[in-house]
Amino acid sequence: MEKGSSATEQGVKKVVITGAESTGKTTLAKDLARMAGTVWIPEFAREYVGNLKQPYRYEDVERIARKQREQPAEYLEAARGYLFLDTYLIITRVWFREVFKREPHWLEEALRKREIDLYLLCETDIPWIPDPLRENPGARREYLSGLYKKELDALKLPWQPVTGYGEERLKNACTILQQFFNDEKTFVCGQK
Repeated sequence: MEKGSSATEQGVKKVVITGAESTGKTTLAKDLARMAGTVWIPEFAREYVGNLKQPYRYEDVERIARKQREQPAEYLEAARGYLFLDTYLIITRVWFREVFKREPHWLEEALRKREIDLYLLCETDIPWIPDPLRENPGARREYLSGLYKKELDALKLPWQPVTGYGEERLKNACTILQQFFNDEKTFVCGQK
């Protein structure tokens, strides 16, 4: 992250947990926040789409993206050292492109602002579990995971892959955070 960013100035490191559907993002965000004694931002898209009475439209996804952009500021005061985000604009950008073949004009600039310190990309090495809001099992899940990686690389955003199942996944994420932030006190691997 560039020096002088809002997160650095306030002493809060923002970490996005991203990846394809059913890769443990929510569980990992909750566990890391609990370990760090801080807050996490739930996935707004899940709540929003779950409450729709009709199929989502472009305007709905743009509302989701705008809310994702606003949420870090809403949670910042409650954050202690770290703020974990369960998904963010990378996933939403790919969603726009894959479903609607277009995206809002402001999205590129929002992603380039470098307001996130680190992205943890959950790999697809755990089983896909169906639920009413998930649309992309099997090969589609792998394809989307590849698109997220390409997008992170294209934007030159700092990211690391997270692998493993259950406690192993949490331990691997802790090790990444320890090394990336040089913080072995907050992230004691293997403990919740």
